[in-house]
Amino acid sequence: MPLLAPAQMRDRLIVALDVPNSRAASQLVQQIGENAGIYKVGLQLFTAEGPSLVRDLVASGHRIFLDLKLHDIPNTVAGAVKSALELGVSMLTVHASGGSEMLRAATEAAAGKVSVLAVTVLTSLSQADLQATGIGADLAEQAVRLALLAQGAAGCAGVVTSPREVRQVRQACGPGFIIVTPGVRPAGSVKDDQERISTPAQAIAAGASHIVVGRPITRAENPAQAAQAVVAEMAETQLGG
Repeated sequence: MPLLAPAQMRDRLIVALDVPNSRAASQLVQQIGENAGIYKVGLQLFTAEGPSLVRDLVASGHRIFLDLKLHDIPNTVAGAVKSALELGVSMLTVHASGGSEMLRAATEAAAGKVSVLAVTVLTSLSQADLQATGIGADLAEQAVRLALLAQGAAGCAGVVTSPREVRQVRQACGPGFIIVTPGVRPAGSVKDDQERISTPAQAIAAGASHIVVGRPITRAENPAQAAQAVVAEMAETQLGG
């Protein structure tokens, strides 16, 4: 399989705008610009600034990954998905552990206009953490089980899973399934609060369709240059799966 060009890899890079306010978010987006294909708005920023920031980012021509990890009764989740549609986001997360009925309600509400991604096992969790919740399966087994549930029973567009489980999920779910991978750190970076991490090249080689990178880019002295370096590292490998 041929190597992918940096331009193609930029579309696979999601920069996490895990910052406290719209001023910081807007500054980062201006600095990074087209060096990333998608920007992630998560709980911290959405809680601080609300839908208006998302609307502004979408209106300025950026693709937005709204990472709220919805987990509630099916009717409530469906309503939230419909609200996200009105914001114009490209991707939206729900928790796979919400079950097939909730996942199906989310995908039906999305009506094919936004990619619903089911979160499998959070990257901050270790095997011991998973067992403490009463789940006896190992991390990879649980991630694959939830990915298959999201794909088969609910028709989700893809999942969010750690780089350590990407290869198994790709093998189980096939080549057309979106796999978004957080917990990615460029070579030489600290792991921060992530437990199951890998480099951009490793994640892409394992079969990730998109990677999420936050602090190694957003806290860099030159965020645009840091994003370019991540894209270059991604482009050094082949897309797995």
